[in-house]
Amino acid sequence: MKNDQNNSACRNNCPCMEDCPLGSALRLIGGKWKVPILCALNQDGVTRYNELKRKIRGITNTMLASSLKELEEDGLIYRKQYMEMPVRVEYALTDLCSDLMPILKQLAHWGIQVQEPE
Repeated sequence: MKNDQNNSACRNNCPCMEDCPLGSALRLIGGKWKVPILCALNQDGVTRYNELKRKIRGITNTMLASSLKELEEDGLIYRKQYMEMPVRVEYALTDLCSDLMPILKQLAHWGIQVQEPE
């Protein structure tokens, strides 16, 4: 019965449709760098920009800055700037993003199960 309800919800709100909640969620966390940024902040808590840059191998300054800006605009992280010299900026997850982290952990667990052996 529950599966019928879930399937009915999917038919009424198909992922291919404009107002799909799954599509909305994926737009917030999609892209190559957003999930690694969120995972790093989840693991380390409040983190400075250069610490994030060191932790996420391969990310450029441009991609880190733009991804952080998008995540902040979408309400998933917050940015705190201290008026010091040099300027210090810290990033952390919002409560909204903290609700997302168990879902990402489940997705990672699923990824382990379906991962092909190397």
